[in-house]
Amino acid sequence: MQAGAAPGHAPASQVVIDVENLTKRYGDKVVVDNLSMQVRRGEIYGFLGPNGSGKTTSIRMMCGLLTPDGGEGHTLGYDVVTEAPAIRRRVGYMTQRFGLYEDLSIRENLDFIGRMYRMDRRHERVDAALERLNLSGRQQQLAGSLSGGWKQRLALAACMLHEPEVLLLDEPTAGVDPTARRDFWNEIHTLAAHGITVLVSTHYMDEAERCHRLGYIAYGHLLANGTPRELVEGAQFVTRTLSGPGIAALTHEIEARAGVTMVTRLAEGLRICGSSQDALDAALAPWRGLPQFVCGRTPPSLEEVFIHLSKQATDNFANA
Repeated sequence: MQAGAAPGHAPASQVVIDVENLTKRYGDKVVVDNLSMQVRRGEIYGFLGPNGSGKTTSIRMMCGLLTPDGGEGHTLGYDVVTEAPAIRRRVGYMTQRFGLYEDLSIRENLDFIGRMYRMDRRHERVDAALERLNLSGRQQQLAGSLSGGWKQRLALAACMLHEPEVLLLDEPTAGVDPTARRDFWNEIHTLAAHGITVLVSTHYMDEAERCHRLGYIAYGHLLANGTPRELVEGAQFVTRTLSGPGIAALTHEIEARAGVTMVTRLAEGLRICGSSQDALDAALAPWRGLPQFVCGRTPPSLEEVFIHLSKQATDNFANA
């Protein structure tokens, strides 16, 4: 789906998060500007965008932690403005920073949360959370001694303790090693397969490709919405590869050519993007016919799609 296109509407029974023209301001700056999107039951919806784009603010409005200044929305059928406490009881929100007690063990942290919220079946819930996240064997280990990956597992277990229907995960794997990220995402897919809806913000392109659908937000505006394949196939630009000896030295010259919008250096050569096929081929004409260079066609990558969208957006804090 292209930037600026209206998000597709699913049947009401399948929609878990539904917001329309959601807006948040801080002073005279609009942080989230008329955000409209839907998240469907049991899907993993990836929320992407540069730092300061409004992802965290949007998530907090959807889970009832922040009151919007305009627009309307519902999460699990509850109004995000008038029924925020009901939303908070039925969603799990995982923040960017680890917020549990490092001088308590894994089990003690979970038991403390259960006590604080006066959960029924507390011991049963803690045991289930430990088992679900494969934490049972480490349950007596102090949280402060855990690696980043295990801390994220503990934080997710804490989010799941009250058996939420929706998980809102704000950059949950930032700073976590690739193996731990893979294991974490395998668990997210397991939860989604059991009907839990997941809205997750991330900067990693490999994680974006593991989402069922994606929304790309930049400077408060939702610029694109769709499956990873839809976003790549709907990209309004073309990409070429150029490889050969000494190709890196040509980077700046190629970047300056009319019809070229972006050049990326790779170990094997250059990836070159342009707004139209004819203009890009004309820009590369001086090198395409030379025997030492190989020019090929390739579809845009998801990362290139997002960079292309970001370049079209206006920074709402540029003059702050």
